[in-house]
Amino acid sequence: MKLIYKGKFDGDENSLPSSEPVEGAVMFKEAADMKQFAILVNVLAVVVMVIAFVLFFWRGGIMAFSFWGYLLFMLSLFPHELLHGLCFKENVYLYTNWKQGMLFVTGPEHLSKARFVFMSLLPNILFGFLPLLIFLIDPSHNILGTFGAISIGAGAGDYYNVYNALTQVPKGGKIYNVGFHSWWYLPKGE
Repeated sequence: MKLIYKGKFDGDENSLPSSEPVEGAVMFKEAADMKQFAILVNVLAVVVMVIAFVLFFWRGGIMAFSFWGYLLFMLSLFPHELLHGLCFKENVYLYTNWKQGMLFVTGPEHLSKARFVFMSLLPNILFGFLPLLIFLIDPSHNILGTFGAISIGAGAGDYYNVYNALTQVPKGGKIYNVGFHSWWYLPKGE
């Protein structure tokens, strides 16, 4: 995997690296554009984060919130995307879109459904669910609890992609990107 920083995403879907279309591929039923995606994901992020913080405050109380956990979250934004990128074998491109509150990676590689789901969830497991679980077991780890609860919400776009893959892509399917959109197909002979 080679990570290539592309800078600020200009909003032009056609400027994103894309895979060559595959005959018979089906586009995910998903947000029509980056703006619609951002709105959907931000609403989902709030819902998911509220649930995570209900658990957090239930276990540790309001005083358990840690500024250091919040700072750790801010420092994890790039590593979060790097973990996505590590799941690719080919080139991965990193973009920023701070106006819509996003930092994202994309690549033209074709991934199996299982690898796509793993790639999408890996940073959320390591930075979100695992630290929050450690806190729920032992509330003295309030830095990890704060970090985990916030990180769980930050993974909303990833959960959306996983939901689409699990509900739309049949067993044995491969997933790839054309611009902003994900497509799936069944390889010949399967």
